[in-house]
Amino acid sequence: MPGLHLLSYFFGGAFLANAIPHIVSGMMGRPFQSPFAKPPGQGLSSSTVNVLWGFFNIVVGYVLVCRVGDFGWRNTGDVLACGIGALLIALFHARHFGRFHGGNMSERQ
Repeated sequence: MPGLHLLSYFFGGAFLANAIPHIVSGMMGRPFQSPFAKPPGQGLSSSTVNVLWGFFNIVVGYVLVCRVGDFGWRNTGDVLACGIGALLIALFHARHFGRFHGGNMSERQ
């Protein structure tokens, strides 16, 4: 079922991209939004929580990309599915977190 493999790679790319801001913020000792904050996704979580959440995202992304099907770096469909998942979650996060950190320049007054 190659369609399900591509769906797995899409979500794997999203999880891998989601790991980046959490790992980086946590390693820098900075709080950052996470699903465990109050309110979820808006409040700040500790740097330790962000490192753990980022690592969890890496593990899930690894399983979805490397353990489901036979992901091939030379297979354009596999790479596109993973890349599109990563791009879409990155764009979503840019818009969502930009409102907290001043990144949405068009919304400034």
